[in-house]
Amino acid sequence: MSIDHASGASTPKPDPVFLHVKAGMAVIIRNTDKTWRMADVINVIGSAKNPKVPKFFQVTYVDNHVTNWVNADLVTHIVPRV
Repeated sequence: MSIDHASGASTPKPDPVFLHVKAGMAVIIRNTDKTWRMADVINVIGSAKNPKVPKFFQVTYVDNHVTNWVNADLVTHIVPRV
C-alpha cells in the first residue's frame, strides 16, 4: 500500500510585475489612495545594489500627459499591446 506524502517543497512565488517592465510599455499604477492611472514608461532606473532591478520608472500619464517619477512597486499591471 502506498501513502502519498505532501511534498516538502513549496510552490515558487511569481515574480513581481515591475521586474518585467521596460521603457516603451504601458502600465497601470496603483496610487497610495487606492486609485489607479494608466501611464507610458519613458525611463527605468535601477537600484544601487543591483542596477538590473528597477527601482523607479519615469512615466507619462495617459490622461493628462504629465511626466512623473514613480516607485517601481506601485506598478500592478502591464497593459498588452493591441
